[in-house]
Amino acid sequence: MYRKYKSAELVKPGGLDLKDRLVGVQRVTKVTKGGRAFGFSAIVVVGDEAGVVGQGLGKSKDVASAIAKAVEDAKKNLVRIPLKGKSLPHEQKGKFGGARVNIIPAAAGTGVIAGGAVRTVLEAVGVHDVLSKSQGSSNPHNVVKATFDALLQLRDASVIARDRGISLEKVFNG
Repeated sequence: MYRKYKSAELVKPGGLDLKDRLVGVQRVTKVTKGGRAFGFSAIVVVGDEAGVVGQGLGKSKDVASAIAKAVEDAKKNLVRIPLKGKSLPHEQKGKFGGARVNIIPAAAGTGVIAGGAVRTVLEAVGVHDVLSKSQGSSNPHNVVKATFDALLQLRDASVIARDRGISLEKVFNG
């Protein structure tokens, strides 16, 4: 799922204290010749609030099993996100489908200035000081994936220095 990101570090769920957060539950309808068949789809974000996060989708005839399936799916898609203290290393834009998300690091004490699905993902990652703006589609599935797109593009200064083959001081001072 995260193959297009060079810096994406996949994480195994063993030994992590993961907390799951429900982003949304939708009732879906399939029309058949016998009438309408109702089902539910749930999108869930799991994270350890220390830089590891994953998202999953579950579908079932009842809400509880849809959420359980979504949690299991999320645990299979865990990635490590580089954090700088309780904020982000730099500003980043992410997009998926019609959703656009912009996340910006903020000064200590600012809090999480984000709405809906973006807030859920950022809290699961463990970011405490961040500004964000969601534009375009407000569909929670696409907003969560756009937020993950932005988070997976984040790079630590030490990783940038290693990739460029220069010292960490030269990254900041030129």
